[in-house]
Amino acid sequence: MSSSDEIQEKPPRAERLDGYVIRSSTPDDAVAITALANLPGYRYGTLRLPYQTVAETRQYLENPAPGAKKLVADMDGVIIGDIFLGPLQGRRRHVGTIGMGVHDDFVGRGVGSALMKAAIDLADNWLNLHRLELDVFTDNHDAIRLYERYGFVIEGHLRDDAFRDGHYVDAYAMARLRT
Repeated sequence: MSSSDEIQEKPPRAERLDGYVIRSSTPDDAVAITALANLPGYRYGTLRLPYQTVAETRQYLENPAPGAKKLVADMDGVIIGDIFLGPLQGRRRHVGTIGMGVHDDFVGRGVGSALMKAAIDLADNWLNLHRLELDVFTDNHDAIRLYERYGFVIEGHLRDDAFRDGHYVDAYAMARLRT
């Protein structure tokens, strides 16, 4: 069998990760969250700009939007993932928006799943949110699969939605309705 006839297999998936906790973020996490936000893989999947400063992160943590919840996956003081849940107001107070990311070295090890479970529990069982919304870049296949596992469906295709790394990129608008 020639090398061109061989089937290329994906490398084995990393072991699921133990030893971290999901908790609410605090202003004391500003340095660790800034380090997370400045990782190239994390940033590539979010709307964050390069070179985020600790001062910018601290400002965000000290002045959250009304009702906003920011959770982190903390492994011995290293923030390996975070998720934002922002309930809306007025006639959309039944809706929450989600944004999340996982540390480049911990992707595919259950951190995103743990963060999503915690945010959905908070939304469904404590905040009485009926609808959760998020946007995801169309080339972020791992994140799309994660969101679909938790009941999110693609509701729209946002063309040239964001400018990333010198190019416009598309995103999907996804949502989950509590049943």
